[in-house]
Amino acid sequence: MYRFLLTRQWVIVTLLVLVLIPTMVELGFWQLHRHEHRVAQNALITRNLEAAPAPVSRLTSPGHTVPRSDYWRAVTATGTFDTAHEVVVRRRTSRDERIGVLVLTPFDLKGGGTVLVNRGWVPAAATQEAFPRVPAPPSGEITLTGRLKADETTGASGIRDLAGLPDRQVMLINSAQQAQLLGRPVMGGYVELTAPEPADGSPETIAAPDDSSIGPHMAYAVQWWLFAAGVPVGWVILVRREKKDLEQAARDAEAATEPEPVNA
Repeated sequence: MYRFLLTRQWVIVTLLVLVLIPTMVELGFWQLHRHEHRVAQNALITRNLEAAPAPVSRLTSPGHTVPRSDYWRAVTATGTFDTAHEVVVRRRTSRDERIGVLVLTPFDLKGGGTVLVNRGWVPAAATQEAFPRVPAPPSGEITLTGRLKADETTGASGIRDLAGLPDRQVMLINSAQQAQLLGRPVMGGYVELTAPEPADGSPETIAAPDDSSIGPHMAYAVQWWLFAAGVPVGWVILVRREKKDLEQAARDAEAATEPEPVNA
């Protein structure tokens, strides 16, 4: 009575089931891996934010690529801001999602060397060609603290991102790009300023990364695996229903062909 499974319609349905089950299982593992990555990243953020600040020159140098293990690492630097070569990074959002720019200022270290400092967010100018109003940083020698971050890249030469942009405006925070503009070596990566905070709140400093949320990935993984388990159950239910319908149709056909009894 299960010969109907060999019909074209049921062969297609069965093949679809055989494809869906491993696909859903794999999607579940994909979400599980994303969950594990988020948990590991949260642990890294927490560890680096809570670590005692280290001198920035100990963790990076000109041409250095900041490894993931050092992302958000608390660092200190002593020196002076070079506002003459300050640039802004276009199309960045504030803490309340307003579009503006980031203020990127070279910081000349005491004892030699330059590191880029992201001083925070300010509103963009009235036109995209104009340079926005940027509050001045503290003058003279200071000691600042911040979070070490890796260079932003597009996979191509960073200097190409300057094509067609107004003077002193960039799209990426990239130490190699700024080294070419400054004509001197710049330490790899950059520092997100955390202290000293601006007296009037501008530029708006960058918020610390979230190390508490793990996202919905684990729930999605369980959902995919439940779907994978439900597909064969649904297939069995459909098969039994089809078998029952065919048996009922056969009984109805048999009853219709039986001769009616003759009354005496």
